[in-house]
Amino acid sequence: MSLPPGFLDELRNRLSLTDVVGRKVMWDNRKSNPGKGDMWAPCPFHHEKSASFHVNDKDGYYYCFGCHAKGDAITFVRETENVGFMEAIEILAQEAGMPVPKGDPKAQEKSDKRAELAEVNEAANRFFRLNLQQQGGAQARAYLDKRGMKPETRERFEIGFAPSGNALLRALKEQGISVEKAIEAGVVAKPDDGRDPYDFFRDRITFPIRDARGRLISFGGRAMDPNARAKYLNGPERLLFDKGAALYNHKDARAGCGKGQTLVVAEGYMDVIAMAEAGFEATVAPLGTAITDRQLQLMWRMSDEPVIALDGDKAGLRAAYRVIDLAMPLLQSGKGLRFAILPEGQDPDELIKAKGREAMQEVLDSALPMVALLWRRETEGKVFDSPERRAALDKSLRDAIRPIADASIKGHYGEILKDMRFELFRGKRSESAPFEGGGERRPWAPSKGKFGGRFGKGVAVPTEGLKASLIVSGDEAQADLMREAVVLAVLLCNPGMALEFLSQLEALHPRTEEHAALLHALLVHADVEEAEELQEKVAMDVGRGPLDRLLSHPHVQITPPVRRPDREIAQMCLTEELAKLKARRGYKTELDEGLADLLAAEDEKVTWRLRQAAEARNRATKAEAEDKTEFDTAENGLELSRDEREAFRALLDRIAPGRQK
Repeated sequence: MSLPPGFLDELRNRLSLTDVVGRKVMWDNRKSNPGKGDMWAPCPFHHEKSASFHVNDKDGYYYCFGCHAKGDAITFVRETENVGFMEAIEILAQEAGMPVPKGDPKAQEKSDKRAELAEVNEAANRFFRLNLQQQGGAQARAYLDKRGMKPETRERFEIGFAPSGNALLRALKEQGISVEKAIEAGVVAKPDDGRDPYDFFRDRITFPIRDARGRLISFGGRAMDPNARAKYLNGPERLLFDKGAALYNHKDARAGCGKGQTLVVAEGYMDVIAMAEAGFEATVAPLGTAITDRQLQLMWRMSDEPVIALDGDKAGLRAAYRVIDLAMPLLQSGKGLRFAILPEGQDPDELIKAKGREAMQEVLDSALPMVALLWRRETEGKVFDSPERRAALDKSLRDAIRPIADASIKGHYGEILKDMRFELFRGKRSESAPFEGGGERRPWAPSKGKFGGRFGKGVAVPTEGLKASLIVSGDEAQADLMREAVVLAVLLCNPGMALEFLSQLEALHPRTEEHAALLHALLVHADVEEAEELQEKVAMDVGRGPLDRLLSHPHVQITPPVRRPDREIAQMCLTEELAKLKARRGYKTELDEGLADLLAAEDEKVTWRLRQAAEARNRATKAEAEDKTEFDTAENGLELSRDEREAFRALLDRIAPGRQK
């Protein structure tokens, strides 16, 4: 439903973000400043004890320095209550005392019609559930007992039984429900050849399908006859039911995601029920069809990275490969998929019954990112022993990631696939010189394993010998890594500076997990006033190793506000380094997007964008080529002011011309 202009602005103006968030968090009174609307608390989106969740009441904006959750009051309600946009608007409007504008009459009429048809389905559901308990449902109950479904589980999922004949049609007529409404609801079918209407579900175990709001929109049915044409059958598509835009167990799974559970996508009704009974409540199924783009969008509204759980046989892998092709053009930053491949010949229901919940959890924990499955699809069972075959692989990989619209995501896919290709064609690199911090040389490099690859986390930190020359090496990515190190070291040695650069640090996304952990710890303890105490608290959070590696690096040690902490010099240093980082990364983003546009050959705006981004980068980094040294070091190690030394030389030249060398 569209809202009138100005409604959302008025809603936000009437609400205090502090009040909205305050229902879910406990404020840290030591760090918070209610008078300025500057509030801090432990984050409600991830489990932590420290206060890294920041609310700026003046701007109506929140940000977590731990999990990077951010947004306004509407976003906060959507995420914490796990509701849709309009539902969040209704919640906030009620709190603010504002009536939500009504939709147009036609839309209201359509909504009323849906509610009426949902009531027809509820009547059918009561009939099915009653039949399961009666004598005619004995065979269905025996089947459910054989599958290990407990009576309380049947009640929870409202399992029923549709008998043979037209018993439902007669029961609905007795309740005053017309045949036409039953047909519109999808529980009664009318043949095209003019024959009498009949029950759509006959001699089947029924599974109610509810939408995210809990409305009963249709049913799934499992045939009792082993020779039935369709083992599983969904209701027909009607006004109330569009199977390509619905998920089984949607409402309960959304609630499970709201509690922090991972969203799991199984294949069928029985899998979902078995998963939920084992504690995996955030589980859905795509109603017996291949996953659609609309279902993907529904999943991403519940979870940023759903796990697709598929059978480990060829059919399961083919289904996974189809999902990859579907998802590629829809990928967005922070929205992805992982794939949990079950042991061949077992579905979640069978695995849980055979080996228990722990076995299923292990499968989910080892779920692969989509890039891993893409690599497997393009390389498994193939031999690349000639230039032509290798070139064919290159082409297939380029074609596979070409649909990705986000230039940044496409770039990362390209980098990871390039690493995999390198290892495949040139053999595994030596691991005799591991990266610092225990990291491996290439965290995405394939190694021996079930899927021929190792998929680590983060970015490894280079060795000391390499880091010493990073800034002069010409590698901008590594130069940026050192700039991050300088920023972190200055913050560590000059307490209180983090609060002055809060917005810039908020937008800084460190290149390594080690840097990210250090930044998080610094911001959590931003109010500490003594450098020694600050460094001790940071070391307690992230460990002494990362802190020592950062502060012992030669490039960091020569930084003036690290050698001699000084608030004014630290402020100048942070301003300059953060500006350079922002300009360089902005340039890289514009370059990626510009190249993508250039390939599409749209217009001359592309070159203008690249030129503007390059000029911004050059202005920010121009100072790198300038000599700003204020002191020279004499032969005896004493530091002399450069200005004073030049004045002294000029005086000597006037006293005894030609004697200076």
